[in-house]
Amino acid sequence: MKRNVIVVLAVLVLAGFAIYQNIAWKDLLTFAPKEAAPKPNYLAPAFKLSSLDGNVYEVGGSREKPLLVNFWASWCGPCELEAPDLKRLYDTYKEEIDFYAVNMTESDRMDNVKSFVRHFDFKFPVLLDSDGKVGELYRVTGIPMTFLVDKNGVIKEGFGVLHPDELEKRIKRLIES
Repeated sequence: MKRNVIVVLAVLVLAGFAIYQNIAWKDLLTFAPKEAAPKPNYLAPAFKLSSLDGNVYEVGGSREKPLLVNFWASWCGPCELEAPDLKRLYDTYKEEIDFYAVNMTESDRMDNVKSFVRHFDFKFPVLLDSDGKVGELYRVTGIPMTFLVDKNGVIKEGFGVLHPDELEKRIKRLIES
């Protein structure tokens, strides 16, 4: 009789633990982020930002041309190294692909941003992420960070600094897709 009571208690404790685990797991799923980090073959997270030229630019959904979105800051050494390549590639492919340079303005100074853009003669839109929300949306943890988005608004790839030849090869592949 005593053995039966112990077995029943053990079963009840294990069943209670299993129920608790199940409830705890459901709570974790409930509080998990609803949006995963941007990744290839998924739609690019939508956003609207003002730019240095005073216009508002949008990302999200279908477009006439593919898009390169580059996150950067004026204080970023690798961004400075990458800037001449972006300018050259824009000048070469501007009829076939759009370029948006998203400045991480929350961590930058506006006079430095303008000086950087002037120095590197950026002719493509420079968008201002003044509150850091777009950087968070794109899960940007290091800069420069670039996303290539096709005409359907789908991210094809995301990467940090690349050799200029490799970057050009990826841009050409995006244009041809």
